Amino acid sequence: MVPSQPRTAIIGAGISGLTAGKMLKDYRISYTTFEMSDRIGGNWAFGNPNGLSSAYRSLHIDTSKHRLSFKDFPVPDHYPAFPHHSDIKAYLDAYAEAFGLLQRIEFDNAVRSARRRDGGGWLIEDQSGAQREFDLLVVGNGHHWDARWAEFPGTFTGESIHSHHYIDPQTPLDLTGKRILVVGIGNSAADITVELSSKTLRNKVTLSTRSSAWIVPKYLAGQPGDKIFKTTPYLPLSWQRRAAQAIAPLVGADPTKYGLPPANHKLFEAHPTQSVELPLRLGSGDVIPKPNVSLLDGDTVHFDDGTSDVFDVIIYATGYNITFPFFDPDLISAPENQIRLFKRMFKPGFEDLVFIGFAQAIPTLFPFVECQARLLAAYAAGRYALPSVAEMERVIDA
Repeated sequence: MVPSQPRTAIIGAGISGLTAGKMLKDYRISYTTFEMSDRIGGNWAFGNPNGLSSAYRSLHIDTSKHRLSFKDFPVPDHYPAFPHHSDIKAYLDAYAEAFGLLQRIEFDNAVRSARRRDGGGWLIEDQSGAQREFDLLVVGNGHHWDARWAEFPGTFTGESIHSHHYIDPQTPLDLTGKRILVVGIGNSAADITVELSSKTLRNKVTLSTRSSAWIVPKYLAGQPGDKIFKTTPYLPLSWQRRAAQAIAPLVGADPTKYGLPPANHKLFEAHPTQSVELPLRLGSGDVIPKPNVSLLDGDTVHFDDGTSDVFDVIIYATGYNITFPFFDPDLISAPENQIRLFKRMFKPGFEDLVFIGFAQAIPTLFPFVECQARLLAAYAAGRYALPSVAEMERVIDA
């Protein structure tokens, strides 16, 4: 059992760690946040000196400001509908300042290891080698920093990078006048493909995808799409998904209309790709659509449709691994990016451990982690009790 007023440690000062800290402070729970960088923001701190940010120079969030806003700290009215990464960082800075969160953060002090103590609680070794004891551990180290690479037969002799390291067409590679293959079709893949396919850069850009994705526009009827269409707790989610599927042809969401493979899932069963420009670039011939890669052969890449082409560069926009470098993997790990968590937060059998932000929320992570942080704080204050392990396992299966 977690004691009343538990000494609490938070790993990470991105959006998950910040919201967790804010809610714990509201409940007067003592906590310490460990942050390996010299600044807050995590993934949204462009050029973060910890090297873990995936933000590229042109990045705008794909969720409108109306949906990413924290309930107790609205996004400024003057922000554009789809803010730039610098706006998001400024918003998080203002959030931390408004609620006095910076004083609880130990910057440049990563958690090297977190070991469970006999009888409960955690022994944390920080970056300086100090041993620190806590009753409750909150994990908010994010899941967009450990790049996952696709594995294909053969060898490619050109240059390869992961989208995690992409900054702009000049950094880290000179991507001008090149034959470029982008692998993947998430939001980052779409943004990078659009940027590199501008005719001013004189590139030949090909987009390859295995599972494909539904491509939804950012605007519907002149309004941000997520402002018009949103889920409701008053109708079964399956009904809402069927309604979305019915209107998919009307909004041009079907990837096959642009020469891409069909999506291997229904609309909103996985996070859709939000892009106004990608369908236009595909339809204009600026981007060549291809199915999955079947073979790498020197500078030649073969595809599942039997075609092949020569490339100078492959950019792998193939997602990330969920990893916890501070845990013994025999104790806590996420093989194949799967970790069984009740409410995406609580690991059955670990009453002194809470995860924040480990999900692909629709439309975005911001309100989701705020909800999780509220539940975390209520739990730490003794106002929420976990069900039995058996019941948690049943709910996870469901």
